[in-house]
Amino acid sequence: MAQPARAGEADRFLRPGACRRTTGQGEWRGGADRDQVGGALAGTHAMSERRLKEAWWRPYRHALARLAPPLLRAALRALQWTLRIEYVGAEPLRACWARGEQVIIAFWHNRLLMLPVIAGGTPMCIMVSHHRDGEIATGLLGAWGVSTVRGSASRGAVAGFLRLVQAYRQGHNLAVLPDGPRGPRYVAKPGVVRLAKSVGSPIYPMAYAATRFTRLRSWDRLLVPLPFARVLIEVGEPLRVPEHADPAELDACRVELERRLNALVESVEARAAA
Repeated sequence: MAQPARAGEADRFLRPGACRRTTGQGEWRGGADRDQVGGALAGTHAMSERRLKEAWWRPYRHALARLAPPLLRAALRALQWTLRIEYVGAEPLRACWARGEQVIIAFWHNRLLMLPVIAGGTPMCIMVSHHRDGEIATGLLGAWGVSTVRGSASRGAVAGFLRLVQAYRQGHNLAVLPDGPRGPRYVAKPGVVRLAKSVGSPIYPMAYAATRFTRLRSWDRLLVPLPFARVLIEVGEPLRVPEHADPAELDACRVELERRLNALVESVEARAAA
């Protein structure tokens, strides 16, 4: 039977700064100092309070998800009626649509809100995530005739990619958010250039800015025009991905698309501020 360690031997296993606390039944020695223990307890308490605050809406989250699209549709329609919308560089894109040609339009995730205005009744399909925000986006965009497929870079990417290709073959234009669904913001992922190579369509980068706006406190800092603002939508030169592009060429196209999108953001924001 093992003998209990003597006091001197036990002290050898205590690291410097470790707790030594005396109780009514003897001396307690721990491996964490008092500050660490206190910090851990404070963090646990704060997490518990946060969960309690959030718990009230959990039974109603599905009802809220169903109510959100019609409320957002009404709000966006009312907002759209008050906006003064101007286009910059959109003539080549409109000419494509007038000839019945299909294209891919690309814009950063925080410029998603004006997609129904940009589509303008043109058959359009976009990939949205499997999360609740994807359900809300599907209900919202559907009111303007914008179709959606489910998938993202982190979940269902291959299935979503194939559904986009199928939608293109059925006559839809494609809308892509190169930094979606969770960022990093303003960093293009390779999916859009691979999609362009697969369907053989040019990518038209675009961005918008408003004279009066607010930003949501989301990861992408979604830009929301305020009522009666002037909104400028700028369309860039199309980017064409070579049919037989190798991985190095695809990455070069991705970098070029990212550069063009960021340049458009700077350009249109400068125009709106002028």
